[in-house]
Amino acid sequence: MNYSKLGSSGINVSRVCLGSMTWGTQNTQRDASEQIDFALAQGVNFIDTAEMYAVPPAADTYGKTEKMIGNWLAANSSKRGDIILASKIAGNGLPWIRGGGDITGESIITSVDASLKRLKTDYIDLYQLHWPNRTSPHFAKHFPGRISFTDVDRQAHSDQMLEILQALNDCIKAGKIRHCGLSDDTPWGINEYLRLAEKHSLPKMVSIQNEFNLLHTKDWPYLIENCVHQDVAYLPWSPLGGGVLSG
Repeated sequence: MNYSKLGSSGINVSRVCLGSMTWGTQNTQRDASEQIDFALAQGVNFIDTAEMYAVPPAADTYGKTEKMIGNWLAANSSKRGDIILASKIAGNGLPWIRGGGDITGESIITSVDASLKRLKTDYIDLYQLHWPNRTSPHFAKHFPGRISFTDVDRQAHSDQMLEILQALNDCIKAGKIRHCGLSDDTPWGINEYLRLAEKHSLPKMVSIQNEFNLLHTKDWPYLIENCVHQDVAYLPWSPLGGGVLSG
């Protein structure tokens, strides 16, 4: 297994990350536990999940995937230090998660605590924002006519981002999370978070998790260049195009 630094965090993670979004719909607890055991045996040390999983997202499976990972951790507590565990706070738009509201400083605090309880662990290595409060060109919104950046109140979103960073900083100081990252965001999102972090002495986003595969290459080369020069790890989700590229 090959390993890389997780951006500016200094953490070494396996180049293969074990995704978990189907655990609780397609996969049972037994399946999940077997997959974790198998992945660790191959040298994988990186596991990614999210509060909104399982997928397809639904109210009755909200948090179910984290609970499955938590059950494995409870049965294998001696291996917690061997795993880099990543999770995410859901963005707006899902009515069964905080009424579909935006990510706020308050929601960061409550969501971290809830994820820790489901995961049955004292800390999360990488805590990510699943998607930004503003509409971003992800989930097929990058096609012409789907999004208008001129409609965005830049200052309002910057103020929200500062509040989010302050809450993440509180969680880091409390030992609840180690590092923070983005998902389904853009070069402006990366750079605004980095600017605010530097200006206010707050945590730097160490990674961004975006869709990237041979059918979906919109991040190349501009966002990738941004990540390289700002030391932000790029974590591609759906590298096999949801199974299309593997048949």
